Amino acid sequence: MQVPIVSHPAYQATLPDGHRFPMRKYGRLAEVLAEKGLAPNGFVVPEEASAELIALTHDHAYVEQVLTCSVPREIERRIGLPIDEGVARRARASAGGTLLAARLALQHGLAGSTAGGSHHGQRETGAGFCVFNDVAIAAKALKHEGTIQHALVVDLDVHQGDGTADCLRDEPDLFTFSMHAEKNYPVRKIPSDLDIGLPDLMEDAAYMSVLQAHLPRLLDALEPDLVFLNAGVDPHRDDKLGRLSLSDEGLRRRDSYVVEQARTRHIPLVAVIGGGYSADIDALAHRHAIVFEAMTAWSEGGN
Repeated sequence: MQVPIVSHPAYQATLPDGHRFPMRKYGRLAEVLAEKGLAPNGFVVPEEASAELIALTHDHAYVEQVLTCSVPREIERRIGLPIDEGVARRARASAGGTLLAARLALQHGLAGSTAGGSHHGQRETGAGFCVFNDVAIAAKALKHEGTIQHALVVDLDVHQGDGTADCLRDEPDLFTFSMHAEKNYPVRKIPSDLDIGLPDLMEDAAYMSVLQAHLPRLLDALEPDLVFLNAGVDPHRDDKLGRLSLSDEGLRRRDSYVVEQARTRHIPLVAVIGGGYSADIDALAHRHAIVFEAMTAWSEGGN
């Protein structure tokens, strides 16, 4: 069975020449997935999230500032992106994409979006290249409408998921688990329900040992209706903003393990791509493709 993959042309906005955020990875990732035959029937295109949907999670005033491109300069600097029409549309499309992918995962068992994982987006502000917190928006929307009661966010981006912790802090049934490089951004961490800070330069085997010590017990204790996987590739040893030392094979083992642990328990899983930073856009896109390959391998294995 084909794993549904959500994608939108607006995921890749235009940035000023020389900007350090690797925006071109989004378009290249879609190309790589098509080249690998992982989207034989094409991508599922989401609707852009409405202001009302986003405001279930984010402060109304902040949502209005983003959608009218009137974000205060201080917040824009904190985000690190120019909040113009293209970036605002990208944020709406990303949120809509994660919600659609979550709905597809609930139907099919597995699904993913070729963007998302904007986990530094807080209730009242964006930060760290994140405008709206798509995972929090999707989780709260599904809970609000009664589609799910419990969810587990498995955030494996190299940076701590402070924004998701902030957005979901009043939602005890939406559990946040962040496993990250302890000495990395953000300096001031907003506590998740479970934070596991890792030492610098941790390699594949040690990383997997930590993940294996925590994920099964969380799944068994929480029995979530849905798992959100932030499959950030910035724990990779070649990532310019990471402090860990995973290999391509380490990322593959990680993502395959999370998929396997969820699906053997018959828990639907939705994947978003999270962070990844390199001047080599092609290598970066291929790293981001790993989670989609892992989901497809599980699906094609008859599981």
